[in-house]
Amino acid sequence: MTRTASAGSEAAPAGRLPRDDANAGATTRDRILDAALELFVDQGFDGTSVRQIAERVGTTKAALYYYFASKDEILMALHMRLHEISRELTGTIGDGPVTPEALGDPLVKLMEQIAAHRKLFLLHERNQAAFEKLHRNDDHEAAHDDFRTRFVAILEDPRVPLRDRVRMAGAFGVLFANFFLFGDALSASDAEMHEPLTEAIQDVLRAGTGRGVPAEPPG
Repeated sequence: MTRTASAGSEAAPAGRLPRDDANAGATTRDRILDAALELFVDQGFDGTSVRQIAERVGTTKAALYYYFASKDEILMALHMRLHEISRELTGTIGDGPVTPEALGDPLVKLMEQIAAHRKLFLLHERNQAAFEKLHRNDDHEAAHDDFRTRFVAILEDPRVPLRDRVRMAGAFGVLFANFFLFGDALSASDAEMHEPLTEAIQDVLRAGTGRGVPAEPPG
């Protein structure tokens, strides 16, 4: 289905040329998305213009409209990149009540995906209002089955003991605090962070169960 630009967005001029070179188009399209991602993270969605994206790519505004009808359409395409990651992660959790033990592996996988696609996650963290507006103006339903939505459903499940839900929320908080709140203070690469962060997530999930890190033997 052809998406039309929402009110207030920068729309394509009439008579846009058909995309007659699929391979070249895909390459240029990805370059546009990569440039937009950088700018949206650094300046915010509202603070970035289509002209700035085009200049970052090294093309014209009119040429950019050959691939995307509006800035909103660029944002949606970036959302779909992350949505595919979220879909895979959500599938690792499964349905029904979730225990802290069962959440360990999915959170480690999420950690690895954040490390590999940090800017995509930052895009969503820093532009939530833009995404909410986009979903209100579009028939896209991806927001209903992403990882965050599934995790909120886990925490709201009354079948799961409150103590377990608190532990799972804490583990999720450890993950996001290390990447998005205090990561710069740690001065460590993603590779260096993998082992200690995995241990921290597992420690929080095991807290209060008697299965934590064993104490060192007395000296």
